[in-house]
Amino acid sequence: MASELIYRGHDAAHTPTSGGAGYTPKPEKRLLWFSRPLRYLIREQRLAFLLVGMALATLFFALAPSSSPSSYSSAAAAELALRSAMELARFGEHHRHRAAFEAATSRGFVGGKVPLGIKRKGLRIVVTGGAGFVGSHLVDRLIARGDSVIVVDNFFTGRKENVMHHFGNPNFELIRHDVVEPLLLEVDQIYHLACPASPVHYKFNPVKTIISFSSSSLISSCCGLHKTNVVGTLNMLGLAKRVGARFLLTSTSEVYGDPLQHPQVETYWGNVNPIGVRSCYDEGKRTAETLTMDYHRGAQVEVRIARIFNTYGPRMCIDDGRVVSNFVAQALRKEPLTVYGDGKQTRSFQYVSDLVEGLMRLMEGEHVGPFNLGNPGEFTMLELANVVQETIDPNAKIEFRPNTEDDPHKRKPDITKAKELLGWEPKIPLRQGLPLMVSDFRKRIFGDHFDVNPSTTTTSTATGTGFS
Repeated sequence: MASELIYRGHDAAHTPTSGGAGYTPKPEKRLLWFSRPLRYLIREQRLAFLLVGMALATLFFALAPSSSPSSYSSAAAAELALRSAMELARFGEHHRHRAAFEAATSRGFVGGKVPLGIKRKGLRIVVTGGAGFVGSHLVDRLIARGDSVIVVDNFFTGRKENVMHHFGNPNFELIRHDVVEPLLLEVDQIYHLACPASPVHYKFNPVKTIISFSSSSLISSCCGLHKTNVVGTLNMLGLAKRVGARFLLTSTSEVYGDPLQHPQVETYWGNVNPIGVRSCYDEGKRTAETLTMDYHRGAQVEVRIARIFNTYGPRMCIDDGRVVSNFVAQALRKEPLTVYGDGKQTRSFQYVSDLVEGLMRLMEGEHVGPFNLGNPGEFTMLELANVVQETIDPNAKIEFRPNTEDDPHKRKPDITKAKELLGWEPKIPLRQGLPLMVSDFRKRIFGDHFDVNPSTTTTSTATGTGFS
């Protein structure tokens, strides 16, 4: 229908003048070869812009100083113009990048070192054993710093009460999990503290100590302590490798065994009985250090190693067999203070806040370690008992018992390396820190409500592992 209407209209407009004469279309107009380029230049003032560009280029070359007596050829002039344009483009790109960098800096979004006056971006950190003694204090410091903290604990020795004051904080997460089993998380740093550190726990559960905590039955528990130190450490090192996190291992002064060198320096290899009752803990930590360094050398994992000496403070387990908690609990209960052997064995005691400060400095520093973290102040067991008597009950009696197997005779850290490379040394002496621990124990044993909050009095605290 459409083609028919067009055809009829065409007939009406072009009626033939003679019979039999047909319609002949008009021949197409042939355009000159340069008509299309010419029309392209004329449209939208392209020709004007071209002429202006040519005039500016001519002016530029006329005023530019000549580097030779002879004038440039047209080819040389074109090459020079191209190079000049490229340099101008590079300058403009650099200027834009510089302006964008300065704008980002002013908003605080630049990586690397944070400029002064700009709040640091919080890290995502996992703390294994974070519901324990030292771990819970470390969590307090990290949360106060503005980091997001994930506590991983199976509550073998840890307590929910140690971290429940963080419940409801969006920067805090608690996962009930045994590090013997793999764990998938996206984190920036890993503080690996999970391991029973008191003689009562690791002697009860020796295999699990050296491998990792896992089951609750006695048989499987006897296969557990070694697991924490081996399988648990392997799992956390594997996580650090997968996500590119920095890994800190909390080792122990027990790697020195019954030392023949006094005080102990980090280069001392130790004197450990590999088949003794304490070996599940001693050798387990030595194995963990080996694995950590193997991952560092072989897989380029960023690692840090801390060798922690005897630590005390609020939130220690009351009946865990460690000497400070034993003496304090016994004195509060009006029981005799139990001294094993002749009481002339020496130990060094650091307050938990000093330890936490050392751990954080080690993690944020650039040195692998190992580093001794302890208080060089040395006390015999009898001297410690006297300090407890002065603090709690001057009339407390002392009861002597046979010494335990493989009990080290002397233990004192040389912290020269930590002083020089970390700028760290303990600040709180025993007679200042012990009353804070006593107040916490008194409240937990008797339910007394004193105005003592361990999370506030210990402004910088330590990990979930304790030391006898």
